[in-house]
Amino acid sequence: MKKRIYITRRLPEEAVAPLRDKYEVRMWEEEAKSVPRDVLVEEAASAHALWTMLSDTIDRELMEQAPQLEVISNLAVGYNNIDIEAAKERGIIVTNTPDVLTETTADLAFGLMMMTARRLGEAERDLRAGEWKSWTPMGYVGMDLYRAKLGIIGMGRIGEAVARRARGFDMDVLYHNRTRRHESESMYGFVYAELDELLEQSDFVVVLAPLTEETRGMLGVEQFAKMKSTAIFINVARGEIIDETALYEALNEQRIWAAGLDVFAKEPVAMDHPLLTLPNVTTLPHIGSASIQTRLAMMALNREAIMNVLDGEEPKNRLT
Repeated sequence: MKKRIYITRRLPEEAVAPLRDKYEVRMWEEEAKSVPRDVLVEEAASAHALWTMLSDTIDRELMEQAPQLEVISNLAVGYNNIDIEAAKERGIIVTNTPDVLTETTADLAFGLMMMTARRLGEAERDLRAGEWKSWTPMGYVGMDLYRAKLGIIGMGRIGEAVARRARGFDMDVLYHNRTRRHESESMYGFVYAELDELLEQSDFVVVLAPLTEETRGMLGVEQFAKMKSTAIFINVARGEIIDETALYEALNEQRIWAAGLDVFAKEPVAMDHPLLTLPNVTTLPHIGSASIQTRLAMMALNREAIMNVLDGEEPKNRLT
């Protein structure tokens, strides 16, 4: 009998096809909607492998009802949607997709910085709505990136890639990280700073830290109060890292100048979310790694990991 793989979101056939001859493959056939919890639990109960998305909650309860489960391969670098300790206890291998999305996500982060600083979304919306009546000397004026000071919270692979791009704009780069990156400091001239110092000095603050118990809610009222009134805040990491109410208040009261957000604490974001009401907020629907080449490369890593585990081989990018 073939081993069974369940895929929790519809994926391109070119990503799935190599599995079909050797394994039984079942897949939730909707791309825009997450698999319902009851369906996921039912499918997991007879699966040997789960190919999951960041939007899927893979917890202890689900694993306890999946006695044959050997591997969970997550289509993301982050894996806060999976109970890693429960997987370890049950001997379930968990893998993710690091490295291949570094440059693409860095492109998005830098693009969101530019979009927010120069008010591109606001200007484009007004033009399409017929609100642009005439060129004016101070119409849609924004902030310069060139020679500004960039503060990066979370200097991992993506943070370093964003910092390298900043060199082309002659930006000074500060960073705050759990561990010092001495090699990057020597090679690129990045400067380590304590969090408060980074917030106080930076013109742009970009969050690229992983979501952990240590980083959850790390940026709130106190931290936003330390930023410059002309500062721009960018989050392309995880929404739960920030206190969204505190960010709204800082922006609404113009204690910071603008924000660009690719992520929210709850996704998809509710249309009545207060942050969506502010003109100085640029929002995107969690598209950090969304290029054709990168998403297919991520899927290839997931597919290969699943095949490795089901064939009794060691997978790449193993987390447990």
